[in-house]
Amino acid sequence: MTGVAVRSLYMATARTKVQRKASTAATPWGPADVVEEVTVPQRAGEKRFSVVVQLLETRGGERLIRFAYTTEGSARRGPVTMRARDLERLRAALERAPVLEETLGL
Repeated sequence: MTGVAVRSLYMATARTKVQRKASTAATPWGPADVVEEVTVPQRAGEKRFSVVVQLLETRGGERLIRFAYTTEGSARRGPVTMRARDLERLRAALERAPVLEETLGL
């Protein structure tokens, strides 16, 4: 993902990253600020990628949730697939992203 990281937190055991970023994202509803972002690294054989969950906020104050995956640092479109054990890592990461966790209702 692009943007300037304001603060990054790393969970040593899960290797899951939570970022609070000063960045914007293009959405069908117009530009939105990235409020919080959780990145869960994954791999399948030799392939390495990450699932990204972002809390976005439009200029009008509406909150949006974006699910994406990245390869080599670039966001990709398409389905986001996670293994059950990766969902546990996501839940653990969301504990460090309280606004995103609350918005998801988890």
